[in-house]
Amino acid sequence: MNKPNLARLTAMRDATAVKLAPLTAEVNRELDAAAWLCAPVAARWDAEADRRMQLRTPENLKALMKAQREHTSARATASVARSQRAAAKKASKNPWGAARRSAAVADRAAHSHRKEARVSLQAAKRSYPSTLTATAVRAHTVHVLPAGVASWALSTPVDWALWPASVSAGLVAANVLAVKLGRRKVTASVPDDASAEERALMERLDPSYWVQHAEARGLAGTVTTPPAIRRDGIECEIRLDGKWTVKALRAAADSVRALLGARTELPMLIAHASRGGWAVLRLRTRSAAPDGIIPWVPGGPLGIDMVTGDEVRVPLGLRMLIAGTSGAGKSTASRPLLFEASEGPLHVLVIIDLKKVEGRLWDHRARVASKPVDVVELVQELTAELDERLDQLPKGQATLVPTAERPRITIVVDEGAEVMSHCQKVEVVVGYTEKGAEITEKLNALEGLDTLARMGRAACMDLWWMTQSPTYGDGVPRQIAKQLSTRLGLAVESPTEARVVFGESAQEKGWKADELPMPGVAMLRDGKRSPDPVKVVLMDDPQVIALPAQPIWSRGATAAGVPAAQPAERPALRLVKDEAAVTESAPAAVVQTAPAEPVSNRDRVLAAVRDGARTGRDITDRTGINKGTVSKAVKSLIETGELVKDADHGLVLGGGAEEVSA
Repeated sequence: MNKPNLARLTAMRDATAVKLAPLTAEVNRELDAAAWLCAPVAARWDAEADRRMQLRTPENLKALMKAQREHTSARATASVARSQRAAAKKASKNPWGAARRSAAVADRAAHSHRKEARVSLQAAKRSYPSTLTATAVRAHTVHVLPAGVASWALSTPVDWALWPASVSAGLVAANVLAVKLGRRKVTASVPDDASAEERALMERLDPSYWVQHAEARGLAGTVTTPPAIRRDGIECEIRLDGKWTVKALRAAADSVRALLGARTELPMLIAHASRGGWAVLRLRTRSAAPDGIIPWVPGGPLGIDMVTGDEVRVPLGLRMLIAGTSGAGKSTASRPLLFEASEGPLHVLVIIDLKKVEGRLWDHRARVASKPVDVVELVQELTAELDERLDQLPKGQATLVPTAERPRITIVVDEGAEVMSHCQKVEVVVGYTEKGAEITEKLNALEGLDTLARMGRAACMDLWWMTQSPTYGDGVPRQIAKQLSTRLGLAVESPTEARVVFGESAQEKGWKADELPMPGVAMLRDGKRSPDPVKVVLMDDPQVIALPAQPIWSRGATAAGVPAAQPAERPALRLVKDEAAVTESAPAAVVQTAPAEPVSNRDRVLAAVRDGARTGRDITDRTGINKGTVSKAVKSLIETGELVKDADHGLVLGGGAEEVSA
């Protein structure tokens, strides 16, 4: 062939290849998509073929040949013995004759020897099996030959019956195609920006690799689909054959991790796929959240979803459990929520913080109780406010609408374990005897907090319980935990703590707070979100301190109708002399100016004593302030000299109140 013709043929071939390239690519894609379906067949075929080849050793071959010889000899011996027995039977009619008995014994012995030789031959054949290809050929021959004969017998010169032969040929083709297609090397599409770790994981998630090594890890009966890289990492589906379920695969998560060679710290999720008999495997090798610290800005979100990259916000009006081990960032994660709960005229914040750390940062925006006695008195005020709000709730209205006079109150308990340890038996002064002696009782703040958790939602009073020890009876009261429907969990120490935070069955669904990295990564379970990690924003101490002050809630100030953040001056007492009535024998009279309306609990207590109240109960009845707050105010006024305990008259105004005589 001359050079011009060769060049023309080459050009035609290249042009044809270009035209067929899209079709070829489509065919390859379809074959790749079907390859993983046949991968288990090919893996089993290859495993069986390898097993047979390993058994076909020279030693096993010699043993087989020996067994064949012995079996042949035993058959011949048995045949001769059977013939001799028949001849002896013909020669003598006496069944007890020596000849007949000897022939019978020899026949039975030969028959037994033949059976033993046959068993030995079968064992030798199993030790030296034929190749799997030869076995398959013999198996197909069993149906190919009868099918061909049947087609010939059923055919006529006009009408050929090809279906027996075609069915048989189809079985042969299906066997060959399944093995060939299952052996097809499918290479997962790996993006250029994939890390070395992701490339290694995708290679091991390839169906051809998985089925070859799954049995060694106890995962036989599972097969993966080609993996793909998503925004949050690697994802692939796993077909579950036989008795496998999603729950069983979750229980074998350690075997899956070992098969993939994945890092222990790498978050891995096994969940239900969109169809039955399938599971989905997600490896969090990537994060959709920004790298580094996410700074807090006013009005910003709680954090960023690390899977979708969406902002995550938590609305007010929820009863919430916030848990995380020490150093997980629990306080930092809650600060954006505390800001929202204390911002504006419709929201006020109350913090119970016996550790005296976080509450101190918020004391210019929140009512803070940091001593057990203060906690009990605060809870008494809150429960009284709760009862009053529920009494004022309009008929047919399920929830109170927040107003400036009745704002939404968010009650934050930080740290719950400290409250459970120190606030169940607190000795509080509840009144005074007629002689001025203190009357004390041991009160339990948890009872009031339980009431707030159960009934506070309708009154716009929401409880947030924060703890670094999320275990029942230690950091979370069981009865209160049942009422906290929203759960924000950071890293915890054990699966037991994770179950307390997110529920007993939550771990099976992926809510594994014990596997979260530290610090600053959380999970939010509110009935709407999936168990995707959230990278929380950072709100540091200077940002909290720099926030503008807000009115501090107090039930006494609210009842008086004056905002608590704007206390007025105490009513002043001054000495006025009526010069016309003053003589040497008539001392000057003390005249008091009309006091302004009292705006604080101290002023209201002083006003009540001035009006004639002489005991703590009288003051409580006149002012409406709870007895614990009255006791605290009386004690403070006695220390400053504004009140005096008189043995005969009870509580009276002292010199510190500027009550003087001429």
